[in-house]
Amino acid sequence: MQPLKHLEWPFFEDRHRDLAARLEAWCIEHLQGQAHADTTHDSDVDAACKALVKALGQGGWLSHAIGGTALGGAADLIDTRAICLLRETLARYHGLADFAFAMQGLGSGAISLAGTAEQKQRYLPRVARGEALAAFALSEPQAGSDVAALQCSAVLEGENYVLNGEKTWISNGGIADFYIVFARTGEQPGSRGISAFIVDANQPGLEIAERLQVIAPHPLARLRFDQCRVPKSQLLGVAGEGFKLAMRTLDIFRTSVAAAALGFARRALQEGLQQAKSRAMFGARLADLPLTQAKLADMACSVDSSALLVYRAAWQRDQGQNVTREAAMAKLMATEAAQRVIDSAVQLFGGRGVQSGEVVESLYREIRALRIYEGASEVQQLIIGRDLLK
Repeated sequence: MQPLKHLEWPFFEDRHRDLAARLEAWCIEHLQGQAHADTTHDSDVDAACKALVKALGQGGWLSHAIGGTALGGAADLIDTRAICLLRETLARYHGLADFAFAMQGLGSGAISLAGTAEQKQRYLPRVARGEALAAFALSEPQAGSDVAALQCSAVLEGENYVLNGEKTWISNGGIADFYIVFARTGEQPGSRGISAFIVDANQPGLEIAERLQVIAPHPLARLRFDQCRVPKSQLLGVAGEGFKLAMRTLDIFRTSVAAAALGFARRALQEGLQQAKSRAMFGARLADLPLTQAKLADMACSVDSSALLVYRAAWQRDQGQNVTREAAMAKLMATEAAQRVIDSAVQLFGGRGVQSGEVVESLYREIRALRIYEGASEVQQLIIGRDLLK
């Protein structure tokens, strides 16, 4: 395997190649051997995630998750190709490391996009240093894919907004230092009556209602807001335009979800190749069987086709182009393809492939959620289809 070979493609500049090479070396030093470690208890996952955020901050990698060089960012505008390269590489080495990086970006992205100077100064440097954990609180029990259906409310009373309602499936829930919360303020019906707020984790009226357990352990929680009073100064952007801000934030990071899936798929292909070359079978190697070679060929084609879509979308966005369709194509293709590639790797390992502690078994659990969050595969199909019909 030559994981950096695709950097020769014309989508990248020398600074991206340098970034990828430096990150590869850092991952070998800091993450090699810990890859896709299984943690099963909240406290274990919480501690591991906090430690990874701190390490990523100290390594300087979180500077790419925020915009603004004066605030500790790597550039004034978030570089989509850099974000994708970071997530692909981290995912290839350590699923929770990718999660930790991604949430610092997604959880603070709305501040980078629409925050006031004071809001940016208060939060973004700490995010970049790994000193403050960020979270993005959009989904609700009855409003997942249909974001415009959210019911969490925010009513202006004097100098405060009073928040009531619930959010669920919130990544970093329970360990975040602040949450970007989207609530209905009612300026207009539907999606045009939603606003965004920065809510500190210690704000009275905000509680962690439930910690959620999933097949690939990550910090997740259901939040409850009960008469949670948030100062007007914590409003992000313009009241009533929170839905647009949420979509702008997701537009930046949706392609990076595809990049993470690509990283998982690359690791699965790498593991599958090693297994095929080392496993003795029927007096030869597993790799010598034509069926094995066909399976490996399909895996490799899926990886490269996903990579082409991911970095096309990332490059186009960095050129200032609208990438709604291209980002949807990348996420749909890369996540669905990664599921197939990882399943093939598990099959190559036979019984070992479903044994706890094996890398491919961990990858099998890691990939499933990526086909759901930040827009399920079916939602991506709708986005692509509707865009084609315009």
